[in-house]
Amino acid sequence: MSAMLDDIAGQIIARSGQAKRFMIAIAGPPGAGKSTLADNLAEHLRAKGESAEVLPMDGFHMDNAILIERGLLARKGIPETFDVRAFLDIVKAVRPGDQEVLVPVFDRSRELAIASARVVSPDHRFIIVEGNYLLFSQGKWAELEGMFDYSIMMAPPIEVLEKRLWDRWKGYDLDDLAAQAKVYENDLPNGRLILGNRRPADLTLEIVQD
Repeated sequence: MSAMLDDIAGQIIARSGQAKRFMIAIAGPPGAGKSTLADNLAEHLRAKGESAEVLPMDGFHMDNAILIERGLLARKGIPETFDVRAFLDIVKAVRPGDQEVLVPVFDRSRELAIASARVVSPDHRFIIVEGNYLLFSQGKWAELEGMFDYSIMMAPPIEVLEKRLWDRWKGYDLDDLAAQAKVYENDLPNGRLILGNRRPADLTLEIVQD
């Protein structure tokens, strides 16, 4: 994995040329390992003397109170449960690299987004945006096309996603029935939606090691 990341980081640096700001998208279904890859890639870029920051899409989850009102709490994570307009605004603000932008971060242990929890500085040359819908071809998400200079799609086999999602929800002390609902009634169907409606990526990772 380390050698692969080193190679990807090298490709990205080569492609970036003299760009002051270079936007990288890491997309994929729930449980694909997007946040881990984003954090590790940022570390590899920094090890090569570059400046990098991660911008997670999960910070744009709608609050649970709104999801309850709309009858969507059980489907949290589907396209309709994110504030896509705000996310698009942030990506557009970050892309020029000419100002400091404060971005929200999602706390999964509390199931809520924390406003202005991370700083994207003009000094950060590489911005790694990670999230489910960065390459999604439907709805307002399609407006992200052309926003990224390099894109990675993480597309592990469904059985790998299934195991990871079980491990994720059991790790939050859910009982088997609650974990089953999360995995089979929400996350896996959502994963299939993402994989079946994606724009082409510069790099697709189908086999991802834990």
